[in-house]
Amino acid sequence: MNGRVRVVENLNQALHERMRADSRLYVLGEDIADPYGGAFKVTRGLSQAHPDRVITTPISENGVVGVAAGLAMAGDAAIVEIMFGDFAGLAFDQVLNFASKSVSMYGRPYPMRLVVRCPSGGNRGYGPTHSQTLLKHFIGIPGLSLFELSPFHDNRTVLAHMLALGEPCLFIEDKVLYTRRTARDGQVDDLFDYGFLGADDIAPALVYADADGDADCLIIAPGGMAERALAAMRDLLLRHEIGCRLVVPSRLYPVETEALLDAARHAEYVCVVEESTAGGTWGAEVAHVLHERLWGRLRRPVRLIHSAGSVIPAAVHLEREVLVQADTIRETVLADLRGEGSPV
Repeated sequence: MNGRVRVVENLNQALHERMRADSRLYVLGEDIADPYGGAFKVTRGLSQAHPDRVITTPISENGVVGVAAGLAMAGDAAIVEIMFGDFAGLAFDQVLNFASKSVSMYGRPYPMRLVVRCPSGGNRGYGPTHSQTLLKHFIGIPGLSLFELSPFHDNRTVLAHMLALGEPCLFIEDKVLYTRRTARDGQVDDLFDYGFLGADDIAPALVYADADGDADCLIIAPGGMAERALAAMRDLLLRHEIGCRLVVPSRLYPVETEALLDAARHAEYVCVVEESTAGGTWGAEVAHVLHERLWGRLRRPVRLIHSAGSVIPAAVHLEREVLVQADTIRETVLADLRGEGSPV
C-alpha cells in the first residue's frame, strides 16, 4: 500500500493531537514513558510533552483499567495501552462490570470517555500468549463499542470519534499493521482504489477494482486482515478473473448494518474473514445480520473464514499454518464459487 506515513506514526500523531486538544485526557500503561515509549513505540514523545498526564503503571491490567475508568467517571478522559492485547482478559471485569455498565446503570446517561488499546494478533512469532485476538470475548457487551485499527482510516479522526462517543471503547490494533504504510488519496495500489461507505472517514472503507461494475464476491474483514484479503483479491482477479470487493469497517461493534447491506447489494456471494478462532465471533455476528436480510438473494450462505482452533505456535512457519493467510481466503472463495465446498 502506498502511503505518507506508517500506521504506527499516524497513531502516535493521533495521541499527540488528542493530548494537546484535551487537558483532561490521561494516557496510562506499562512502560509507555520515554525513552521506551511503549513496546511498539506508539506512545513515543507523549511523556516529554505531557509529563503530568502520561502515567507509567505497574504490571496490573485490572488495576490500570480500573484507575482509567475512575478517571472517566470523574469527568476526565483516559486511554489505556495494554502492552499485549492477550492480557485484556485480566481487565475483563473492569470493562464488563464497571466501565460499560457505568454509562447507563445510574438512571441517566453518564458519559465515560475511555479507550482501551489492545495490540493484538499473530504473524510475529511471539508465541501462544502474545499472539491472540480476543475481540470475540468482548462482543455484545451493552455500553461497549469495539473498533479495529485500519490502514484506510485516519487514527486522528478515529480516536477523536471514540472519545466523543461517551462510552468505553476497545481498540484492537493488529501488531503487523504498525509497520505498514497508510493508504492515501483513494488509491491502494495499481489495481485497487478505495472510498468510504458513508459521509465521513469513520464509515467502513470499500476497496474495489471497478467502481461501477458488480463483484463476484464481497469480502468483509477488519483492518488487520486487509493486507491478506487484498493479496487474495489480486490473485483471484489476475489468475482467475474473479472480481472481489473488500469492506473494512473501523467500528466493528455495534455492527455497521446499513453500510454492509449497501456494499452487499450487488454481490451474490459474501465471506467474512477474521483472525479469531471460530465460535461466538464478530464474523458470526456480521453473518447473522446479513443472512437475515439477504438470504433470499445470495447464491450461498455467508461464509466464515477464521483461524484454526489451536494454540498459536511460536515458530513462524507453524504459526502461518494456524492463522488465516491470503491463500486460505483465495482457496475458500475459489472452492465456493466453483461449488466444490470449502477447504476451511
